[in-house]
This record gives sequence, C-alpha cells and structure tokens, in this order.
Amino acid sequence: MRIKYFLWVMIPLLYSCSDQDDEYINVPLDFKVPSNFPALVYDITTNPPTEKGFELGKKLFYDGRLASDGIVSCGFCHIQENAFTHHGHTVSHGVGDALGTRNAPPIQNLAYQRTFMYDGVTNHLDLQPIIPLTSDIEMNGDLNAILEMMRGDKTYRTLFGQAFTDGAITTENMLKALSQFMVMATSSNSRFDKYRRNESGGTLTADELAGYALFNSKCASCHATDLMTDDSFRNNGLAVNPKVNDVGRYKVTELASDYYKFKVQSLRNVAVSAPYMHDGRFGTLEAVLNHYASGIEASATLDPILRQNGKLGIELSEMDKKQIIAFLKTLTDNQFLTDKRFSEF
Repeated sequence: MRIKYFLWVMIPLLYSCSDQDDEYINVPLDFKVPSNFPALVYDITTNPPTEKGFELGKKLFYDGRLASDGIVSCGFCHIQENAFTHHGHTVSHGVGDALGTRNAPPIQNLAYQRTFMYDGVTNHLDLQPIIPLTSDIEMNGDLNAILEMMRGDKTYRTLFGQAFTDGAITTENMLKALSQFMVMATSSNSRFDKYRRNESGGTLTADELAGYALFNSKCASCHATDLMTDDSFRNNGLAVNPKVNDVGRYKVTELASDYYKFKVQSLRNVAVSAPYMHDGRFGTLEAVLNHYASGIEASATLDPILRQNGKLGIELSEMDKKQIIAFLKTLTDNQFLTDKRFSEF
C-alpha cells in the first residue's frame, strides 16, 4: 500500500518537473547605461540580453568547435584578464598557427560603437563575428558545419530552445546570442569611472589628476568621452610596413582620403592590453607616447591634429608622459577583468 502511495505521489511530480522545463521562462538581464557614458548605439530592443541568451553566447564564445581545428575559439584571441585582447602577441594567430596582419582589438563597451574592426568593415555588432568565424587565417569555420555540430549537441539544443522564442538553431540566433554576450561586456567600474561619478574609491593622486588635465588638452580630441574613443578613423602617423602595406579604412571605402586610417581604439584597460596599434608594433605605453611626441611620419592623409604650425606630433615633456601614463592606469577596471560572468570556467 505504501509503495502504491509513493508511486502515486511521485508520478505527478515527475510530470510537473518536465512541464517546468518545457515552460522555462527566459529571465531578462539587467542592463543599465552607466551615468558617465554616452547613449547606446546598439538597438537593444531588437535583441535584449537574457539569462539564457547570454549563457548561450558565452558558450559559443569559448567553444573551439566553431573553428576548423576544433581549438581556436573567440576566447583564444580575446583573453578576459587583458580586456579580451591577445596580450603579448604582436598580431593574432589562428588555425594552424596562421598569422594575421593585425592585433586583436579589445572586446568591451561594443554596444556604444558604430563600427567594428580596425577598418570598420562592418557596422552592426550582430554581423561582426562572421568575419573571424569564416576568416581562413582566424577560425576558418564553416557555418553549415557549425550549425550541424550545434544541432547534434544536447546542451546547444536546450539553450537555443530556452534563449529564443522560435528555439531554432540558426546562424541568426547564434549571432544574436554572441551579441548578447558582447553587449553585457561593459567596462565601467575603473577608478576613473568612480572619480567621474563621485563614488567611493574614486580618489586620484596629484600626478593622475595632472595626467588627466594633460590628456584632455592633448589626447581627448580622438580619445573622446568616457568611452575613450570618438569611434572615428584616423591616420596617426605610423610608418608604413612595406611588407604588409595595410591600407586600413581604404580597403573598405576605396577612397583615397582613407589611406592608412584606422579606427581610434578605446584606452580603457590600456595598461593591461599591450601591445598597441593595429599591428601591435609598440610594446609599452612609453613607446606609444614617444611616437606621438617624435615619431610621426607625414603623409597625405595624416590627421591634421598631428600637424599644426608646421610641426609634426604632440609636444610632450618627459614629465607629461609620466603623468599621462599615471592617468591611463586609472582606466583599469579590475572588476571587469575578473568578472566570473565573462570567464570560461
């Protein structure tokens, strides 16, 4: 009798658990624009981040099976503790140790940007991952093979079913999930941010404050707003590497005025994301400032800011450089760099 009663109780409970799984309600994630940030560019209403959409995006970001060798994931070249850059690598390398020509840009605050990649080849965050996914020197992935892999994976089938209303394992939904992960990757809690928002922990030293003043007068024309970029393309006077002859923005627009122009990168977390410039030619912040002070090369498309009153570059004393670097180090957001939400394990 007791056995019959136990079974009578357990059977509806089992059905109830199954029903709950089928009727899983996807929880929206709390996304707020920091008070010291400009407005979002990404239309978050068309792809609002959710608990399961983000979880799916994170799984995709770290899954080497998206690459032809089963190893090179997005996270292979974008390492969280270095602001999702390929720290220490002049240029990034992909499947079969193939070398590219550019340094991996950081993944942070992308929802506030209008264009992506150093040459701005795409202007929508949902489309950006297709470039590294299908590049033969990066992930060399095949979208049809990726879809087949995911459809054969129970975890992926569950996550797609929970993350999207149609539950479909499609390229569109895959890209939307990756965007949800990247949209949530917001870096906004550095000491500088706390200073700007007058929050606890936002005290800057005298050298840091002096560096901030110098930065505003000498650097902020390009590295504008608290995002530390104006999202524009500029020729900053780098000597052209003849072996590569990377023409930058011109590759996309084919306008002569865009020769050797590259996207202005954000300086957030710059102290932990060396090397610098589109080709990783500078290994230290000191080397970067030395370039702007005395290494500018003239060319037809050189940014006018770097050629004024017949002089090339930006006048910087050794003390100026020291104080600017002190300020740049206040842009390190340790909370973002160690946030378990974005880590692989």
